[in-house]
Amino acid sequence: MSTKQTFLALVLAGSVQAQEPLSVIEWLTEPPENLPGTVLLEPPVAQNGIQPNIEVTPLEALSQPLGLVSSSVTGLPVDLWQGSNPERLAELISRVPVKYNPSMQRLLFTLLLSEARAPAGPSAEETLLLARLDRLVQLGAADPAQSLVQLAGPTNTRMRFQRWFDATLLTGDEDRSCTALIAQPHLSQNYAAQVFCKARRGDWASAALTLEAAHALEILPPEELAVLDRFLSPELFEGAAYLPQPDDPDPLSFRLFEAIGERLPSAPLPRAFANADLRDVAGWKAQIEAAERLTRIGALTPNQLLGLYTERDPAASGAVWDRVAAIQRFESALESGSAEAIGKTLPQVWKQMRSVGLEVSFAELFADRLASFALPVPATESLRWRILMLSELYEEAALAAPDRSTDTQFLVALAQGDPGRAVSPSPLADAVSQGFEWAAPVPSDIDALLANGQLGEAILESMHLFAHGARGNLVDLTAAIAAFRRVGLEDTARRAALNLLILQDR
Repeated sequence: MSTKQTFLALVLAGSVQAQEPLSVIEWLTEPPENLPGTVLLEPPVAQNGIQPNIEVTPLEALSQPLGLVSSSVTGLPVDLWQGSNPERLAELISRVPVKYNPSMQRLLFTLLLSEARAPAGPSAEETLLLARLDRLVQLGAADPAQSLVQLAGPTNTRMRFQRWFDATLLTGDEDRSCTALIAQPHLSQNYAAQVFCKARRGDWASAALTLEAAHALEILPPEELAVLDRFLSPELFEGAAYLPQPDDPDPLSFRLFEAIGERLPSAPLPRAFANADLRDVAGWKAQIEAAERLTRIGALTPNQLLGLYTERDPAASGAVWDRVAAIQRFESALESGSAEAIGKTLPQVWKQMRSVGLEVSFAELFADRLASFALPVPATESLRWRILMLSELYEEAALAAPDRSTDTQFLVALAQGDPGRAVSPSPLADAVSQGFEWAAPVPSDIDALLANGQLGEAILESMHLFAHGARGNLVDLTAAIAAFRRVGLEDTARRAALNLLILQDR
């Protein structure tokens, strides 16, 4: 058997003991002390003494691996994308749905940020990089997008520079990209960007000259010229009526309106704009709402949201202030060490977190402390247990189930990787259970991808299947779980299924 064939056999064998990669977003600020187990099995080994067939690829034909997180941390191989069509990968990356399942969110971030080599082809590297950057921004992860394009070389092409410029405008780091643009004006043909950057760098005379040229040549829409006029000469427009707000602003327009004192609300805009509200220029309420929006999709760590929740006393009541108050009361109860106080505050704070889709983030924040308590009221104790089942402590929690109900016992069996031993409480649970059977078939198209070594594409296709299954196509749900387990994503399969079953009424 050749080395390549042995590797594929190991991939297809899959390990049910392998663990899911940690949250990639957390790695960006807090590198893990203990690296997780690899996603796949060990590198291929020879099964006999016969010299294996060797495949030779010229070094110049291989692109350099690119990613923010080492493949040794994620467990994903650097040839994750080998053999795949880059246009197909870009399509899958752009539309894989992960909105409602944090386990799928973590997996997608891992794929986007893991150090990996682009498939072969003249434009494959650029196609895959731009797809990764665009999806990161669509998810709201402007900081990782900025870091990834900086690692790749943000001034190598105009398309890279545009994405870098937009990301820095959202993160408040535009001085860096503006410096590059002034040094290399050919990177952007956007006169508005030239005016903005020259002014940011203190060259007001050159900025004014460029704006005059834009007026004379009529190369910018009137609405852009109007905001640039106010940006460069605010004293001429004192007392003037506010400009009409653009329906679909880009990051530069957003920052220009902010600069002239007519800040646009980020809530109706694409998710990436919420990053701008994390800066100190936004009020506390806006910061919290932006952090909730980003945390819900996995683009911000729950700890950052908790820091905002507990920054000061709530200023009023209703909506976001009720969540702030509920979190602060719950934290006080935890610090008191009183099971009775925790039991009284837990249902209310859980209701608040569910109202904004932050159940799993709440579980990740408080599971460690909740695990050391047993609550006196059965209903509240059952809630505490289910919160633990949504966290990384689910396997330990499964050893102390609060009751013998059919639902509970099925969750216990699922957490231990053997849901088939328990009675299935619903058709949805039955589809999950079938995915964990040892002989569960993997769809033929995904099986073919794995046989060809196209691991990354196979995982993306499986994620699409899981999303279809979560919306009610139970055959696809079974197939997706089987596929995840085939490639060693056992922890992902379990946690995704637990999220789906526990939060299915959301």
